[in-house]
Order: sequence, then structure tokens, then C-alpha cells
Amino acid sequence: MEYKNFLEYIYKRHSPNVKLGLERMYDVLSRLGNPEKKLNGIHIAGTNGKGSTAAISEILFLSHGFNTGLNTSPHLVDYTERFRINGVNITSEEVMQLYKAYCSHFDDTEASFFEITTALAFQHFVDKKVDTAIFEVGLGGRLDGTNPFNSTVSIITSISFDHLKTLGNTIEKIAFEKAGIIKSGVPIVIGALPEKALNVILKQAVSLNAPYFLFDKDFFVENIRVSAEGTSFDYSFPKYDIKLKNLKLNLLGNHQAHNAALALTGFFIYLDLTSTLTKNVNNKSFLEYPDRDNRFVEVGGKDTIKKALLKINWQGRLQILSQKPLVVIDGAHNEEGVSTLIKNIKEIFPHFKYHFLVAILRDKKLDKMISEICSIAKTIYISKNHSDRAADIQDQVDVAIACGTKYFADDDLIESLKKCLSTVKNDDEMIVITGSLYTIAEILKVKQQFFDN
Repeated sequence: MEYKNFLEYIYKRHSPNVKLGLERMYDVLSRLGNPEKKLNGIHIAGTNGKGSTAAISEILFLSHGFNTGLNTSPHLVDYTERFRINGVNITSEEVMQLYKAYCSHFDDTEASFFEITTALAFQHFVDKKVDTAIFEVGLGGRLDGTNPFNSTVSIITSISFDHLKTLGNTIEKIAFEKAGIIKSGVPIVIGALPEKALNVILKQAVSLNAPYFLFDKDFFVENIRVSAEGTSFDYSFPKYDIKLKNLKLNLLGNHQAHNAALALTGFFIYLDLTSTLTKNVNNKSFLEYPDRDNRFVEVGGKDTIKKALLKINWQGRLQILSQKPLVVIDGAHNEEGVSTLIKNIKEIFPHFKYHFLVAILRDKKLDKMISEICSIAKTIYISKNHSDRAADIQDQVDVAIACGTKYFADDDLIESLKKCLSTVKNDDEMIVITGSLYTIAEILKVKQQFFDN
């Protein structure tokens, strides 16, 4: 079977099988020999920021000599992105062979597409003998297919309104679902959360005797500076006397400094639990850990971290696709994401006129998302992506009209891109493409046709 046919088959065969609950997932994993219990690593939930935090975590571990497995969703361009070993995607041949080896279990259990993907990731990481597995929650946490992961450290990045029909229509209900990743005795790193959400998370942590570490209380990020070249910041974690100044990310935005702080904190806690973490991090070296032969290996300190943060491999998050014209893509797909995007665009590119190309999913608060975009947009190009959840064009147009913003509408995303590129000519104008990761994925697939860099 060719890879294209394989993908069409698994989508068609398994996508309709979605069912809330973990009983089927546990059944699948049991048939595979419970690979989820044979892994150490980081489990990451959150409304926004979990993918970036996962990618930052990956590069931190890789740069310190660990073999890593990274499982994220959704993919942007190709399904193989969901399975990354030491920063490299699984090959199409490998993923087909992996599925074939266990397909009878998936058929017998009527497993869903996401359950299959997650189970394959668990198994693949065990097969590859990774030292550290990093799993991004797909949806929520409590009932997510990644929940059985035997994590060493858990992270909750942020909590805001999203997926209301599935997770609930209050911050407290959404927080309860996210809190489902907290395990008995497993440390939890917690980002900047609304007070109502934080109360729910802390209640769960206390009930499970899970040590918790709070952003801006137990660890800190300060002096954030953002430019088109990257994001600089200072980080500190007093528990280990760690103070790192002038760190720089190759990701753009204040929020990415926050995500990096979460990843760094999870990284140091993980090392403390699994190795010997000394307290001279600002010197040449700071860490010793036993290798496979139980010999202690000394690895780099501040310089290693600084170099690592400039090598993060993560597409579609305030990513510059072109300089002339300036084109930026961002996967902001909910109200909080768009607010963060607008704030960063105004800060990083303050002297530009902004043209937005937008395609949103219908289960989002599109009125608030479009309104906020219109607050700074000279023009908004409204379109649709190929998702079966794509929002109706007219619903988005109505908001633009109410905001008094000049708009163009076309249900073909690529035609909308062509129109946008043809009308934006001046050096003081830029294009921002956003609304959904599905939208960003479709743009990335054709980027070589339209952009030189």
C-alpha cells in the first residue's frame, strides 16, 4: 500500500470512532504490552502553548545528551510529524510498518484515529529505547488518549476558553479537565493561570500529593525583549539557585519566554528526580547523570542551554515566511491565542500596516477573534480551510462589516493568499496569516510556490 493510500485508509477507517472515556485506550495499550508504563518523561497540557513548550523541552534534553521521543498533535504538513525521535520525524515506511504490526488490535477494539496514533507513539518510543518521552495532550487531559502516560513531570501551560462543547463552558470546568493529567506524587509545573483555574489545579495537586511549582512564585522569567530576530529573557529557579541571564529563543513573542520558563523548570525538576543536579549552573558545567553503563557524565551548563534555545524546531508559531513582502504565520486558533498574537505583532512590528488572512473553525468564538483582528487590520481577507469544522464565510464577514474593516472574502484559501499577495506591495505593509492550525498547515504545504525563504 502506498503511503497516500495508507493515510486515506486510517482516516476513513478510524476517524468516526471517537468516544469519550479511556476504557478503550487502556484496552489497546494492554494488548500492546503497556508501553506507556515503560517510559519516563514530560506530559504537557494547556489551552495554548503546549506544543511550543514540548518543542523547547525536546531541544533541552537533546542538547544534554538524552535520546528523546516527541509526540504532538495535530500535524501541520504530514502525519509523520507526530512521531519524532531525537528531533527527526518517523519515516512514512516506518509508520506504515508500525501500524501494520498492531492493526488487528486497533480493529478489534474499534480504536479511534487519535487513540491509534497515541498508542503507536508509546510503542515506537519504547522500541527506540528513548531516555525521555515528551507527550502533548490532544484535548483536555482527563479523558485524553495521552493520559495513561507514566510521566516523570507534568506541565500545564495555560487555561482559557476553548473546545467548550467537550471541555465545558466555564474556566473551572476546563481547568478540571486539564487537571486530569496530574498524577499521584508526580510534580506539576503550572503556568500563569486565571485564579479560578489555578484553584482547581491546586486542589487536585494537593489531593494527589503532587508537588507543584508556580509561575512567578517558584520560578521566574524577567526582562523579556522581543524582536524579529528572536526573544531574549532572564530565567531563575531559586529552588536550585539557578539564575540564567540573556537567554535567547529563536521563537518570537513574550508568551514564548513564558513557555521556555515552563520547559526549563520541568527540565530541571526531571533532572533532579532522575540524576544528580548540582548548584553551580552558572559555571562551566552543572550536571552529572548516570549513562547507560551507570557512569556519571558531565554535561554543559549555561552555554549549552543558550545554544539549545536557538535551535528549536517548531513551525507555525509567529513564523516569518517572507521578508518582501513581510509575511508572518501563526496558529492562533482561539480568543486567547489571537489576543497574544495581536499583542506580539504590535510590539515586534510596530510601524507596519497589517493585512490579515484568516480562516477559523466554526466551534470557536469567531466574533471575538475577528473583532480583535479588525481592531488593528487595514484589510482582512476571509477564507476557509479544508477542515470539516471550517467556519462559514458569511459569519466572519458579518463581524468584519460590523467592525467597519475593509474585507475580501473567498472560500478558497490559496486564492485568498494570491489576492492578498497581489495587493500588498509597500515596504511598510505586512501580511499575517492565522485562525487555525489547519489554515497554517495548508499555507505551509504551498509555501515554496509563493515564498523564497
